[in-house]
Amino acid sequence: MILRSLAVLVALALPVQAETAIQAVTSPGGIKAWLVEDHTIPFVALELRFQGGNSLDLAGKRGAVNLMTATLEEGAGAMDSQGFAAARDSLAAQIGFSSDGDGVSVSSQFLTENRDQGVTLLREALVNPRFDQDAVDRVKGQVLANLRAGAEDPGTIAGDLMAARTYGSHPYGSNGDGTIDSVTALTRDDVVTAWKGAIARDRVFVSAAGDISPEDLGKLLDRLLGDLPATGAPLPGKAEITLKGGLMLKPYPGPQSVVQFTQGGIRFDDPDYFAAVLLNEILGGGRFSARLMTEVREKRGLTYGIGTGLASYDHAETLVGQFQASNEKVAEAIKVIRAEWAKVAAEGVTPEELARAKTYMTGAYPLRFDGNSTIASILVGMQIMGLPTDYPRTRNQRVEAVTLEDVKRVAARLIKPDELFFVVVGGATGLTPTE
Repeated sequence: MILRSLAVLVALALPVQAETAIQAVTSPGGIKAWLVEDHTIPFVALELRFQGGNSLDLAGKRGAVNLMTATLEEGAGAMDSQGFAAARDSLAAQIGFSSDGDGVSVSSQFLTENRDQGVTLLREALVNPRFDQDAVDRVKGQVLANLRAGAEDPGTIAGDLMAARTYGSHPYGSNGDGTIDSVTALTRDDVVTAWKGAIARDRVFVSAAGDISPEDLGKLLDRLLGDLPATGAPLPGKAEITLKGGLMLKPYPGPQSVVQFTQGGIRFDDPDYFAAVLLNEILGGGRFSARLMTEVREKRGLTYGIGTGLASYDHAETLVGQFQASNEKVAEAIKVIRAEWAKVAAEGVTPEELARAKTYMTGAYPLRFDGNSTIASILVGMQIMGLPTDYPRTRNQRVEAVTLEDVKRVAARLIKPDELFFVVVGGATGLTPTE
């Protein structure tokens, strides 16, 4: 979930091509979408996002939405799993389904000459999935294999412990893939119930990019989504984050430890958000000039890499970080991180640091986000975050408008050394766990 949200934010932090014109489209049936029209290549990318995702799992059914999503392409209508795959391949279409704690995503790409047939195929998967028992059993086996592998992975263990510590009983607090016991107990009926709750018109965001007109997109949307249920299961409420500083140590054999750390974050619609993004870039962004990279790696050689990011979910906000280090170096690395946390909270940043971060964010970094599929995905993220269609043209102005005093104020407000919590998985020495 963290990776998904950070990827969306990274995409939004980079300028979409200046000439990109976003059109708001409403279908005859009232379904809304955003479109970037481009007829230079006979190809269209369509991105759907159904809000709720794994957070809609019913009590005792953890992993049901994930299992359902992974089984959507295993047959639909009159086609079994092999028939669906053969139909998709014959159209040279790409259709993919995924889920996380905030939504179910559907990514598809169609050649213009095969678009109608491709949309018909996708509609069958969304409206008439088969969920054949053999397919459910086969996918369940794959999910269980991944869960068993994750139980032996220090990074997965650390993520699960941190989620539980941060979000408690909220759905964010447990692994959306489920547990070995919960997934083993899931039935086909549970998968059907998850589908009915997660795939509905009241929670879908849609974007398209490529060779399609607004009129054709409107007709396509009604045909694709018009027969879905009008409403789905209730969305979860806001996650209550009540962090206090501390450290959890989970012993795990090996020469290195995985360390994750977090504290409360900031909402995307907060007036101080862009100042917070610049602050994070200076403190723990991926560049080698970031303070944590400089202090922890360059000056002391305690880790190969370290980074932080603002994680903005639909129902919670955190500031997160992670690194790996040799067991004997973890304690010193944590000490340095705590010191830098306190320093930036008290003093803010320098004019030079702010200038470099602005340059990076407004275009010095190579543009990596291009192509219809990526643009369609970015547009869905923009809609979910409540951004206007002119955001790609105004985003750099918002960054440039941030002042040194803005960043200092936000540092004092956002960076909370007393809330910083660490989870260490490994054989680190010299630590005093608080829980």
